[in-house]
Amino acid sequence: MDKHNYHQLTRTFLRLSRFSHLASIASWDMFAMMPPGGSTARGEALAELSVLRHQILTDKQVGEWIANARQEDLDDIEQANLREIERHYQEAALLPESLVEAQSLAGSKCEHAWRTQRPANDWAGFSANLKEVVKLAREEARLRAAAKGCSPYDALLDKFEPDMTSARLDELFGEVKSWLPDLLKKAVSKQEQQALIAPQGPFPIADQRELGLQAMKELGFDFNGGRLDVSAHPFCGGVPEDVRITTRYDENELLSALFGVVHETGHARYEQNLPRSWPGQPIALARSTAIHESQSLFFEMQLGRSEAFLRRLQPAIIERFGRQPAFEEHNFVAWNQRVKPGYIRVDADEVSYPAHVILRYEIERALIDGEIEVDDIPGLWNEKMQAWLGLSTEGNYRNGCMQDIHWTDGGFGYFPSYTLGAMYAAQLFHAARTALPGLDEAIAAGDLTALFDWLRQNIWQHGSRFSTAQLIQNATGEALNADYFHQHLLRRYL
Repeated sequence: MDKHNYHQLTRTFLRLSRFSHLASIASWDMFAMMPPGGSTARGEALAELSVLRHQILTDKQVGEWIANARQEDLDDIEQANLREIERHYQEAALLPESLVEAQSLAGSKCEHAWRTQRPANDWAGFSANLKEVVKLAREEARLRAAAKGCSPYDALLDKFEPDMTSARLDELFGEVKSWLPDLLKKAVSKQEQQALIAPQGPFPIADQRELGLQAMKELGFDFNGGRLDVSAHPFCGGVPEDVRITTRYDENELLSALFGVVHETGHARYEQNLPRSWPGQPIALARSTAIHESQSLFFEMQLGRSEAFLRRLQPAIIERFGRQPAFEEHNFVAWNQRVKPGYIRVDADEVSYPAHVILRYEIERALIDGEIEVDDIPGLWNEKMQAWLGLSTEGNYRNGCMQDIHWTDGGFGYFPSYTLGAMYAAQLFHAARTALPGLDEAIAAGDLTALFDWLRQNIWQHGSRFSTAQLIQNATGEALNADYFHQHLLRRYL
């Protein structure tokens, strides 16, 4: 039997991928380059693109091609691609065009206003826009939940992390909650015995940028297919052939921007190494947001904060910023592995980081399931920050519930990806270390070839061919095991 229906689908998805390419670059430009006056027109243009993609994807003909393609003689790769095509089709078909357009417009408006509202600590202004975003997200969640027979929050979670449920998250995060407070307390107490010296600025932004570019080069970033820029919130965007990463700089703080770059480079290397042999097809996309975050946290935490990598980085810091007591090897390593609970998630050490994620997960789940309202967020945020990290955010919205970009465009269900990603990263690094004897020595020598080859072979080249569970089973020989993350933190910090 010929594969007529399947080939019609691949042509359609190639067309969709080209529109997604344009939308992605237009979004990057909106975050990194666009003057403020372009906001409304850009938001409308992106909404138009969203509607166009939705129309193409939900055409009745696409549903018929999918049904007929199931009867065609497809090989393993084609069957995996058809599975992903059907998943994308069903996700889109549940939503009316009017909702897709309204969400895109509300998200653009909320995000653009957030850029000035956050520095101004303007919760009242921000919450007015957020209420519209939440209203539309709840409508989407209601439609998806009705079709899938699950809770509204689980319906949104499934978009980012297919097959994950809040019941499973509660189990995984409940385990973390059982040991994290004690580990955090012990790590802080242990480090209080060390007299650490803080790096003394200022650190010129031009030099910080050059340092970031040097780190990207060492980490194998392909500058022929990507670039580094500045935005209000660090991110990785674009497309595999043209990856755009951003960071933000502070002249008085050297390492935040650098490790932001290292984190985003992990995302970028994954994108740059996704399979090109299936152009425009959903099978060639990254597996899930947690697998994506596992790559960024593999680079930033497992590799970047390792003693071997920090020793490798130290001479480059001295060369660019001169000698000072903070940059002596022992202090430099210890400073970059310090555990210090703080307000800002993207700057958090890896011990306190899960607290930031679990806090956000619990709030956004209650918000989408209708148990709380937008006005309840600041109080709950403060309560949970006090309980987890002993910090008050009362009245400090800028460094509290307004610090992240994810909720501005309705990205509810994304936050759990960060701690799931940390768990996957620890398990993957353990498997890589087992497979690659002498890995620490190679890292210290700046030879990361074998490590990146291992990632390419086990994660990057597969795209969405396998489910997340199968991908991890294939790469590590077992299902997700959160104990690797716990053991990693114990080894490094206690």
